[in-house]
Amino acid sequence: MVVQAYILVQTGVGKAAEVAGEIRAIKGVTLAEDVTGPYDVIVRAEAANVDELGQLVVAKVQNVAGITRTVTCPVVHI
Repeated sequence: MVVQAYILVQTGVGKAAEVAGEIRAIKGVTLAEDVTGPYDVIVRAEAANVDELGQLVVAKVQNVAGITRTVTCPVVHI
């Protein structure tokens, strides 16, 4: 079963489009859009399990220059 999550990203001023573009190129990211509101980029990602999802967020997404904060929201099927 694939684990999916939304990652809410805050960036430095004027960095949203650049950050979204870099995140789109990361394997496991299915969508990255720059948006308005309290977050600057919303990302949809998927991985084979929770551990791989964590690695994707910590080792890849959070290493993109210009990111100041992320919040990961795993998708649940109730």
